[in-house]
Amino acid sequence: MALVADILMVAGTFGAAIYCYVLAQRLKRFATLESGMGGAIAVLSAQVDDMTKALDRARGAATGSATALEGLTGRAEAVAARLELLLASMHDLPEPKPEPDQPDMAERKLRFVRRRALRDDLEAAE
Repeated sequence: MALVADILMVAGTFGAAIYCYVLAQRLKRFATLESGMGGAIAVLSAQVDDMTKALDRARGAATGSATALEGLTGRAEAVAARLELLLASMHDLPEPKPEPDQPDMAERKLRFVRRRALRDDLEAAE
């Protein structure tokens, strides 16, 4: 019985050794920087760094644009306030009286003049 237990123990140990060897080989292939997952992780890490830098640049540009837009909005509001004030002051002016020899714009008829194109510019058909 002890001999059978020893044989089973050696077989189990041998199986565990083979299992550990296979796992070690897989781990080596997984961790290699050139072709395995390590390479993919290194590439992804570099891409994350590049994207972080691009995001920082975009954030800076957006902040600058927002600041410029706030300034322009402030200027536009000031100009709009001035225009409203000017428009309000226009209501206080008396309306101009039409001159007696000038007809009203409503009574005037618009005339359209058409001019023919010069015939010299046209080519003759052969």
